[in-house]
Amino acid sequence: MVLLRLSPMALSRSRFALSPLAETLGSMIVLGKPCSDPSVAHWHGRHHDAFRRTLDADPFAKGLVRLFGSTKWLPEFVAIPPSGGMRTALADELEKVARVSDDEVRAGLEKSIAHSWQRHDLSWLDGHGHGHKQGREHGWGARTADLLRSVWQAHVSPDWPRRRALLERDVTYRAGLLAAYGWPRALERMSRRSAWVGADAIQFGNRPGPDRVVGDEGMLFVPVSVASGTWLCAAPSGQYAQVYPARGFATTSPRSRPSRALDRLLGTGRATVLRALEHPATPSELAAHLNQSLGTIGGHLAVLRDADLVVGTRVGRRVVYRRTETGDLLAEGHDGGGE
Repeated sequence: MVLLRLSPMALSRSRFALSPLAETLGSMIVLGKPCSDPSVAHWHGRHHDAFRRTLDADPFAKGLVRLFGSTKWLPEFVAIPPSGGMRTALADELEKVARVSDDEVRAGLEKSIAHSWQRHDLSWLDGHGHGHKQGREHGWGARTADLLRSVWQAHVSPDWPRRRALLERDVTYRAGLLAAYGWPRALERMSRRSAWVGADAIQFGNRPGPDRVVGDEGMLFVPVSVASGTWLCAAPSGQYAQVYPARGFATTSPRSRPSRALDRLLGTGRATVLRALEHPATPSELAAHLNQSLGTIGGHLAVLRDADLVVGTRVGRRVVYRRTETGDLLAEGHDGGGE
């Protein structure tokens, strides 16, 4: 198994980050396949046909997406640790992708093929789709960046404010666990493929391989809002980032209509807030997620707190709310059993 070993300095500097590139890459992988996840069915249904038309028009894009969706190893020219923390910009990430040489792209793709469960060849590297010019300025790195940029603009960017709010909620939740219990608890259930081992190492995957040493910059943990798997990003400096699915998905389709009994008992606004706290969140995160004012959310939380249905915990300058056991029983009992 591969172990990521962290020095005391690396452990103290490990942190969470966001990556629009990872979000786009994960979304591209999901769109490239038939939908098997009910949580993204609505979004997938709206975007899948247009995405397939894009792939059919460009053999390079089609080959790339098919390979990325059928390998256990994403090449390092797209699996890049974000450099901007929680404010990482897609443009900065894509600039790095575009600078990668053709030789590096080919080497990365060949390694992905070696770890794929399907048969692939790289004949599509020589194909040029509509609108692509040959030449150094349009090498394979630049064409990959162009594809990711188009996927972002057409299929991810319209949902990004809602997705970002969900990702920030996940980070807030795990940061609270980190402050109270340390990294092993914060990483619990982050991925089926990773686990904390001992006091200074993270197990990643179950394939054999040499241990890797995380540099003094520390480890990054990057949530994405689609369940496209977990992957490891690496930089020549020794920095690593683990991409993992956040708790819940910003692209979820509307669920079947919940029971109205909880609404009649608490009022629609307070019932909505209680349901939303299936995952802990701050008042501002709830306001963004539910598209309500911060004052309205604060009023609902005050009533729910007085009724012992939610409780708030201070994490740094923020207060994170979660449902109490009574709140869980009330929300799940009413919405799970129907009217």
